[in-house]
Amino acid sequence: MSAKNSSALRRKLLRWYEKNRRDLPWRKTDDPYAIWIAETMLQQTQVKTVLPYYDRFLKAFPNVNALARAPRERVLRLWSGLGYYRRAENLSSAARQLIRRNRGKIPRDYDELRLVPGIGDYTAGAILSIAFQQRYPAVDGNVRRVLGRLFSLTDQTDLRARAAQLVPPLRPGDFNQALMELGATLCAPRLPNCAACPVNSECAARRSADFAPLLRKKNAFKDVTWPLAVVRRRGRILLRRRTAGGILAGLWELPGGELAKRERPEIALRRELHDSVGSLPAPHRIGELRHSITYRRIRTPLYFFDCASPVRIRLPGPNWRWATASELDDFPMSSMARKALRVFDLHEKNLS
Repeated sequence: MSAKNSSALRRKLLRWYEKNRRDLPWRKTDDPYAIWIAETMLQQTQVKTVLPYYDRFLKAFPNVNALARAPRERVLRLWSGLGYYRRAENLSSAARQLIRRNRGKIPRDYDELRLVPGIGDYTAGAILSIAFQQRYPAVDGNVRRVLGRLFSLTDQTDLRARAAQLVPPLRPGDFNQALMELGATLCAPRLPNCAACPVNSECAARRSADFAPLLRKKNAFKDVTWPLAVVRRRGRILLRRRTAGGILAGLWELPGGELAKRERPEIALRRELHDSVGSLPAPHRIGELRHSITYRRIRTPLYFFDCASPVRIRLPGPNWRWATASELDDFPMSSMARKALRVFDLHEKNLS
């Protein structure tokens, strides 16, 4: 694309962005910390889901120093329900690293920024272009789709090179956000609104009825049965903390897990409970919920073990704990665990 054509495309996109961009809180700041938090939360997560978390997180941790001082458990608790919890752990680790190495400042150098835990090419480009007005591309899934259709590109190296070429020396952050906004609102994976697109006259995909690159492939989902146990004794609920690494790492949950082949839920739950919490009563099935985690479509039957006071309970280790109803909100939990507790609350109300 010639320099003249590039300039025209930039102008069209920026004019469209000025008139049509959504009113989002992270677009009202050039604070690199706030932009970092927003871009991390937005990874694989919809804007409407992120909005309430973003405000709460910044109120609790308004800068790198506050985030670095915060116990990791508190960071996870405020992230609870947002999913992809490794992002929260990376933020906590990164803040501590920034205090040690950079006096709590977000680096302005690309290579230095890429050394921060959890910051990849896209996040680095977004921070540098939006917060520091440096000429770096920010290529996320939306931008890949837009550029792939505009220029008939499928090779990732070619896409990034074209993105870098297009970023203007003035307003690079606005231009990158314009591309993201176009992909998020008009240039959708399915049924794009080409008629409203500000650059439809330049679009290779629109000129070719056969060309539709970079449509997101349907993920291959795995159907999983994942029973959970509500174990109650003396008004308190038994919780287990997941180990570091793997799915839902470091979060507290109701005991349970994926069923092995041909395994019955009651047997699986007793296995997960290690048979070491005493002589448990027979469980009662109290409901079922549906949930998704990454590629898993989860069916969760919920079982209730109501332990009489004399039953002796031996917890397997420090990652097991009893919690009263008023304490449950203090534990960082996955949204699946929260859903299960709501099912249990409903069961209790129906009995009363």
